[in-house]
Amino acid sequence: MACQIPKFFLRRVCQPSSPFQKLSSQAPRSLRASIRNSPARRNYATGESGPKPKPGQSPFKIWPFVAITLVGSGAYMLMVKNRTDMASTDKQIAAPKKDVPTFSPDDVTVIFVLGGPGAGKGTQCANLVRDYKFTHLSAGDLLRAEQERPDSEFGTLIKDYIKDGLIVPMEVTVQLLENAMMEVVQKDKDRKGKFLIDGFPRKMDQALKFEETVCPAKFVLFFDCPEKEMQRRLLERGKTSGRTDDNAESIKKRFKVFVETSMPVVDYFESQDRVVKVVATKTPDGVYKETRGKLEDRLGKNL
Repeated sequence: MACQIPKFFLRRVCQPSSPFQKLSSQAPRSLRASIRNSPARRNYATGESGPKPKPGQSPFKIWPFVAITLVGSGAYMLMVKNRTDMASTDKQIAAPKKDVPTFSPDDVTVIFVLGGPGAGKGTQCANLVRDYKFTHLSAGDLLRAEQERPDSEFGTLIKDYIKDGLIVPMEVTVQLLENAMMEVVQKDKDRKGKFLIDGFPRKMDQALKFEETVCPAKFVLFFDCPEKEMQRRLLERGKTSGRTDDNAESIKKRFKVFVETSMPVVDYFESQDRVVKVVATKTPDGVYKETRGKLEDRLGKNL
């Protein structure tokens, strides 16, 4: 005996699931065929057209994906640009490799002058320039002058690094020192020169780079002064100097940087017996008297 399915069940199962299907099922056969083949039924997922959404309603919600894509694309483009800029900067500051330094220590005397902030380096360098005809070169002064020089090769680079709070690449500083030394040597009839390089090198890599490419130093002239005394001097100087870093907080940071970066340089040269140490706690005249005596012992009376 055949099993009969109740009509109400058939009506529920076969009921169209959407207005579109309901319209199709109720339309004449020819119209239904036309509807099936109509482009309006093509799916959005395939990039084709489909039923129009209700007013104010997006056919699909993809804005989060669009935002993520835009952000990702922007980040990628920024990364590519930064790498390009870095490559360009490296190319700009890369110095040609040298087999030998530019200057011979037989013709050029280089003395690195180091000491903590407030140790009195500037005062003693001025005395030595006056009495022994040294040329005093300050790395900081050279950088500041270079960034203001019209048509400077490194001016824009230096400004950008300082503006961003970054350390100027050592290749730039070394090159500026070499340029300044070359200018002095070329003016001398015997092509000789004597240089006090003040506040340089601040780190070991700077020391090694300079000696490798420019000239080996005779020694380091190190003004040894306790931190407490240097702080007293700097605070006193700050009353009239107008320098923004002559305050207690900045001074403390400068001491820390000096101990961590510059003292290893002093220790390295001392291990090679290339340090002349002067106790810098006396009066300026007392410090200079000791400085002169030790330099003459090392280099001779005529220096």
